[in-house]
Amino acid sequence: MPTPLALQLWSLRDRTKTDFAGTVAEVAKIGYQGVETAGFGNLDAQGAAAALKAAGLKVAGMHVGIDALKTNLNKCISDAHLLGAKHVTCPGWPRDHFISGAACAGIGRELASIGAAFRVHGIQFAFHNHAAELAIVDGRRVFDWMLDAAAPRDLACQADVYWVQVGGKDPAEFIREQGRRIRTVHLKDEKEIGSGPVDFPSVFKALDDIGAVEWCIVEVEEYNYEPLESCRRSFEQLRAWGRA
Repeated sequence: MPTPLALQLWSLRDRTKTDFAGTVAEVAKIGYQGVETAGFGNLDAQGAAAALKAAGLKVAGMHVGIDALKTNLNKCISDAHLLGAKHVTCPGWPRDHFISGAACAGIGRELASIGAAFRVHGIQFAFHNHAAELAIVDGRRVFDWMLDAAAPRDLACQADVYWVQVGGKDPAEFIREQGRRIRTVHLKDEKEIGSGPVDFPSVFKALDDIGAVEWCIVEVEEYNYEPLESCRRSFEQLRAWGRA
């Protein structure tokens, strides 16, 4: 059976900000099994949980910004429990902080301390890469400095295959390097899945060989079509490949 497929709701951010419940109902109609949240649009966490339950969707994870993680970690934990999310991911870090290897390692340690708090509550914490984390600082990639400063149990790697590609690294090779540290993965291309530079057959082979990914998560940020249609076409392409 293919790994369960979710949609990152940032893909439909203009819809969720005015109609979260209606948007997730449409996502379920496409065939996605779950979603990854990026806030709750026009609802609070309790309302979002009810809307997702009504739509029959599971919560593959939550993206939570670093400011909220630093200032209101207990609420992040309670929201994750409310939604039944076993994965919480920090979606990025200001790239102007990546000034040295020591600075990047310090970021890794800070993220690990957050992850340790989540781990106590049975939640896996991860960091999501963009291209900036693939840059070389003091002879190593930013992401290597960050991850090597943290125990895998406290900081997983949510690989975004498109941003790895943009950062100049082969996504399949990156997945093999990180191995079982990747528990959720973002399937993303330049626009809709299959429309850009990512070699998805090699990505799927690497993911299957590692065998640790619990959710594959589609994200579409640029579109050839109306956003919901782009998300539908991405799902249909993955189904044609036997991945949905």
